[in-house]
Amino acid sequence: MPKPLIALDWGTTRARAFLISEAGEVAMRRMADQGIQSVPAGGYPAAFEALAGDLRRAAPEAAIVLAGMVGSRNGWVEAPYVACPASPEAIAAAGIAVELTAGTHATILPGLSCDDGSFDVMRGEETLVVGLGLTDGLACLPGTHSKWAEVKGGRITRFASFMTGEIYGLLRNQSILARLAEEPAGDDANNGAARGFAAAKRPAGLLNAAFGARTEVLAGRMKGGEVGPFLSSLLVAQEIAGAQALFGAANHIHLVADGVMAESYGAGLAAAGIAAVVTAPEAAFVAGVRRLAAGLTR
Repeated sequence: MPKPLIALDWGTTRARAFLISEAGEVAMRRMADQGIQSVPAGGYPAAFEALAGDLRRAAPEAAIVLAGMVGSRNGWVEAPYVACPASPEAIAAAGIAVELTAGTHATILPGLSCDDGSFDVMRGEETLVVGLGLTDGLACLPGTHSKWAEVKGGRITRFASFMTGEIYGLLRNQSILARLAEEPAGDDANNGAARGFAAAKRPAGLLNAAFGARTEVLAGRMKGGEVGPFLSSLLVAQEIAGAQALFGAANHIHLVADGVMAESYGAGLAAAGIAAVVTAPEAAFVAGVRRLAAGLTR
């Protein structure tokens, strides 16, 4: 019989802790702005206690698994990357044991590396990809640094990162385009998004299309409230086109997202003629960490 599981998705700025029952249901969850950048050297056992101590007391017999940037060189203990192609079994086997208190241990999961002509890494997203349970398919995980991962024969064979979220923040808030941008009102979001998807199809590429957010406003043909949605959709469309160039055309994509991200990327995929199979990040994480935790006990 599976045991209860305490799983932490421990990132750079935030941490999420889950108590997962034997049946795979989330019995308790905790979220806090206590990412690894806020944990001092030697402070991880205390940080775990603050985050998830009540979960451990509620289920003292539970296995404890930590995923995400907690396993980076800036985290608790560096869990070396597993090179692609990587199976769930290989990922689980590379877990690193750490001691929370005397007699209480946790396992830190590793990230993945990929050298497909350009070296790339992920740490944390692989757990979500495993949670999709794919035999073959292509997954998109939007974010500050979006990940696209290819799965063949049940193994993550390769992946690619896109700085979409970070570039959006820079263009929207710190570039010359920010001077003309306003908060969307009325139909601004829809109109700006439509303009962005259309601009992404122009042959001159991203840099030329992005400058259009300035010139179209100066010409009176775009509202300031459309600038942000325009840039967001332009960048999402460029990301999707780049992923298609890398991995080939696909009829459908497994999209790990919810809320605004799911809407934005769903619209971008639809504009590209691609169907999206949407899974919420929490559901993917819970399924993935349970599968990897099962591999730790074999």
